[in-house]
Amino acid sequence: MSANSNGLFVRGQRPLLHQIDATAGCRSDKNVKEHIVKILTDAVTKLQSDGDLPGDITPTVMVERTRDRAHGDFASNLAMTLAKAARCKPRDLAEKIIAALNTDGGIVKVEIAGPGFINFYLGSDAWHNVVGDILEQGDNYGRSEAGAGQRVQVEFVSANPTGPLHVGHGRGAAYGAAVASLLAAVGCTVHREYYVNDAGRQMDILAASVYLRYLELCGDTVIFPANGYQGDYVWDIGATLHRESGDMLRHPVSEVFAGVPDDEPAGGDKEAHIDGLIERISTLLGTNNYRRVFDAGLDAILGNIRQDLKEFGVTYDEWFSERSLSDTNAVTDCIKRLQDSGHIYEQDGALWFRSTDYGDEKDRVIVRDNGQTTYFASDIAYHANKLERGYDRVIDIWGADHHGYVPRVKAALQALGDDPDRLDVLLVQFAVLYRGGEKVQMSTRSGEFVTLRELRNEVGNDAARFFYVMRKCEQHMDFDLDLAKSQSNDNPVYYIQYAHARVCSVFRQLAEKKIEWDKDCGLKALGTLAESHEDELLVNLSRYPEVLESAAFNHEPHALTHYLRELANDFHTYYNAHTFITDDATLRNARLCLIEATRQVIANGLQLLGVHAPDTM
Repeated sequence: MSANSNGLFVRGQRPLLHQIDATAGCRSDKNVKEHIVKILTDAVTKLQSDGDLPGDITPTVMVERTRDRAHGDFASNLAMTLAKAARCKPRDLAEKIIAALNTDGGIVKVEIAGPGFINFYLGSDAWHNVVGDILEQGDNYGRSEAGAGQRVQVEFVSANPTGPLHVGHGRGAAYGAAVASLLAAVGCTVHREYYVNDAGRQMDILAASVYLRYLELCGDTVIFPANGYQGDYVWDIGATLHRESGDMLRHPVSEVFAGVPDDEPAGGDKEAHIDGLIERISTLLGTNNYRRVFDAGLDAILGNIRQDLKEFGVTYDEWFSERSLSDTNAVTDCIKRLQDSGHIYEQDGALWFRSTDYGDEKDRVIVRDNGQTTYFASDIAYHANKLERGYDRVIDIWGADHHGYVPRVKAALQALGDDPDRLDVLLVQFAVLYRGGEKVQMSTRSGEFVTLRELRNEVGNDAARFFYVMRKCEQHMDFDLDLAKSQSNDNPVYYIQYAHARVCSVFRQLAEKKIEWDKDCGLKALGTLAESHEDELLVNLSRYPEVLESAAFNHEPHALTHYLRELANDFHTYYNAHTFITDDATLRNARLCLIEATRQVIANGLQLLGVHAPDTM
């Protein structure tokens, strides 16, 4: 029996072994996997020039790590993918590929397994050279230019400025920031953007809520609307408005509620009630004073959002104003373009976009019967604006409750003549917070929620940033506060940071003993690292560039968190089993090179996740 690339045994085929001279290591400017891809690509080129393969094919060379290293370190199915074009049996073609390989060392054996897998066995030199690469490249180790030339815009969080950021928003912030950092690490030019919803109905509801709290502070008795924003932060904004304006904006409560439909508690409709209040308040105040109330709420809350995100380590290149779309007529221009192309029709006094023509479940209103444009109309204009700015890819990170919104936005872009495939929408499930085993309820309207600021104060930025990205974005997440605060091996971020701090402590001990680390000597002596723990650590270090690139292009920062935890586990196991500061200077220097390389990779990975790598704990 032989093993395929997944380490599974395949009956009926004997492996074909090819011994290869390993007098030199893999090239230091390539990671191990890239090196194998290159020599396979070169082999295909040689076979094409020899006439064994058609010259008009450009194969994709896939190389994967095997699950069981007893059956090789890497494997490729190249022979099977090219067999038809070569008019040759896969195993026979695999023989020809191997004969055409031009290795420069590091690979000590190649095995043909199963139906035609090509398995590669690496010598120790291939892994040892990784240490030199890490120590030479430092903070840049693992980074690449795989995405060079791609301009990518990542828009994330973009919460309505109607209240403070809560723990649900925190997950989108941590995830979006990590995705942006990963893409930048593989060479993409990344533009981070926050879309400020500083117009529209929700902001009008906030303005009405602020004004009613202002009236209360003027001494009036107000029956607060069921659909208003009721958090203490609204009262604080109203207090600031009263302090700055006195009674200048005051109107009798009887006038404010005159002609307004009944609220839900009185048997009416809460939506009609709040809309009537908005219209009445804006009429009484007039354009300028209503804008003053409106901006008081907007500026206060947006200022807090900016501060929260900055303190959370999340920064943006641009805060894009929804209001600017109306100011520049971008919304009306998009509506006119859709009308001129026959994608809009009128019904019941409203304008509807024919989104069903593009697979949406129903058509969508873009202008209400009262003449007001909808959020959807602004979103069409905003996304058209993004593509007009020349980004190769536009990534939106939205809450999972917006899943139905995706097809209609893509439909609108297609109707405008844009390429909807340039837009990727990543949906993030909100995190559910648990404290003491009890689920914490959250509601922005009622004001009963845990803010991101409160979470950060309780568990710290590092735990919050790490915990938020430990799962795929579309997976449900329970945020366990007790675990996030624990200083134990069960807390993954603590466990990883502790590995980094432990390495630093070793070098402090070295200094205390007045022993110098000879890095050059250690790099030359890496062949003395013969323990199984050292081998596992070396192999895992070599995986980092692959993990980083995969995590970036698949938008999966959770893959990096899992990798870092595995690497930390390998280090802690090594630390507990062996002494680093030994009397044997040669072995000591080699081991110090290995653990310093480990520390560097941990630091690099944590930095991309927005987490600190402490020297002491």
